[in-house]
Amino acid sequence: QVQLVESGGGSVQAGGSLRLSCVVSGYMFRYTRNCMGWFRRTPGKEREGVAAIDSDDRTSYADSVKGRFTISRDNAKNILFLQMNSLKPDDTAMYYCAARRLTDCTDGYAFAPNYWGQGTQVTVSS
Repeated sequence: QVQLVESGGGSVQAGGSLRLSCVVSGYMFRYTRNCMGWFRRTPGKEREGVAAIDSDDRTSYADSVKGRFTISRDNAKNILFLQMNSLKPDDTAMYYCAARRLTDCTDGYAFAPNYWGQGTQVTVSS
């Protein structure tokens, strides 16, 4: 059974930084093609893709976070990261780790995951 568990969320002032982590169990993503990414949702809004990375470490970002967020992965430890810098109040949301097996990120950061984490809250105050 594949499980994704996020951590690293919290409260920060505008301009600050946070690093989200997602530990993946039940699936060694270094052995097969896959697309991993982060999504976020704010109450009253649709869930939106933020960033994605494939097995070849090719990355894709939403325009709203490009240049401020960096997605990366540690294949040996089965961990996905999202480094978030220059945070803005508009970045406040529940952030979800997500994965799709046996494919690259053909739809970029808006890919359709098979697996989701439970979410970690990020709150940015002005």
